[in-house]
Amino acid sequence: MSRSAVLLAFLCVCVCACSRGAQVQQTAPAPAAAARPQAQTTPETAPTNQNETEQAATAQESGGAEDDAQPTRGDTSLERIAALAPQDQLPGGRWKAGVNYDPIVPAQPTSATAGKVEVIEVFWLGCPHCYALEPSVLKWLKTKPDYITFVRVPVMWGPVHQAHARLYYTLVELHRSDLFEKAFDTVQRENNPLVANTPDATLNLDVAFAIANGIKAEDFTKAYNSMAVNLDLQRAQDLTERYNITGVPTMVVNGKYSTDVSKAGSVDNLFTMVDDLAAAERHH
Repeated sequence: MSRSAVLLAFLCVCVCACSRGAQVQQTAPAPAAAARPQAQTTPETAPTNQNETEQAATAQESGGAEDDAQPTRGDTSLERIAALAPQDQLPGGRWKAGVNYDPIVPAQPTSATAGKVEVIEVFWLGCPHCYALEPSVLKWLKTKPDYITFVRVPVMWGPVHQAHARLYYTLVELHRSDLFEKAFDTVQRENNPLVANTPDATLNLDVAFAIANGIKAEDFTKAYNSMAVNLDLQRAQDLTERYNITGVPTMVVNGKYSTDVSKAGSVDNLFTMVDDLAAAERHH
């Protein structure tokens, strides 16, 4: 497959597949070292008929909990919040559970330290909606409360997403998170998807990107195939599944609430609501 054909297919992915349910023409297999391939949730496993779609919607409304999960005391509280009258919901009735945000039941553990509230953005380098949101994310990061710990998690739906996730975590492993914006620009604006139709070709594109930005090829390749990056990919896969991520960008507050621009009503509302939910969690 020529690079132009790969680029054309990738652009189709960008337009159509910022949601898990979209049927994606996958242009690249996952790198051979990708973690837990047997557990991948790919677009091909999305609902394919009306009954399955209705079942998936029901599962999403319930927070994506496993059938045999036993609610804890905290989970019961979250279920109760979702059933309260709007004026009694968190925080202060300004935002409605099930409308502006979805309670995650059961609540999931976070990596935040004591006194901190974790806010996750689930994203994909190939998603134009994520790219459009990025300037607002950067603006919010300058003003967010100190008690909020912000974490980026790349979505892990399928091979293209996993390839981009490996690039992202490789940059993190090399302490070059400053190149995140450059990678975003490269994928979204420079006609270079940083993914190809074979793992070796994808690695070559990523190595070329690294060299162009001051990283030695051998250093990049070593990190790319490292155990640390594989563990990061495994965690991202796990979070994609546990949070039942069906679209990006998605914001997750303290493992208990998920929301997005559409639910919030606007970009400004999204970050105001994230701050409000985080404040409610801090004082909970």
